[in-house]
Amino acid sequence: VHAAGNDAKDIDFAENFPNDSEDKVKEFADNVITIGALNFEYGDKVVARFSNIGKLNVDVFAPGVKIYATTPNIEYQYLQGTSMAAPNVAGVAALIRSYYPKLSAKQVKHILMDSGVAISTDVVVGGKPTDKRSFTTLSKSGKVVNAYNALLMAEKMSK
Repeated sequence: VHAAGNDAKDIDFAENFPNDSEDKVKEFADNVITIGALNFEYGDKVVARFSNIGKLNVDVFAPGVKIYATTPNIEYQYLQGTSMAAPNVAGVAALIRSYYPKLSAKQVKHILMDSGVAISTDVVVGGKPTDKRSFTTLSKSGKVVNAYNALLMAEKMSK
């Protein structure tokens, strides 16, 4: 599970490391999933202003702003970033693998992408109100991870 990055760039064109492709088109392996970050607001501001995007190189989005997280010295604080969104997806992947251990990493990746909730509205990209695009163009799936739907799909796939 890979965080897409926090540069408000389209990583189909901009450099982003590590990645799962040499040419930004063909993946080395089909078991790496790259995550964009969502804001806590819905509507046209649903994409975190800093989140990288990419129709080919970001797979799915997850919450990544105002995430209550542990910090050193037994403390907590609200954090943001695609590095906060990625653990949300990792948690859903772990949940799937714990109930359906025979599913491969590739299958789990596609469950996470295919079972998400689609957003078809135009959203602000890069925090620039003048740059609005259809959410469907910001990632390969055009979706937001959904644990419930993922478990339903994993159940069907495991049979």
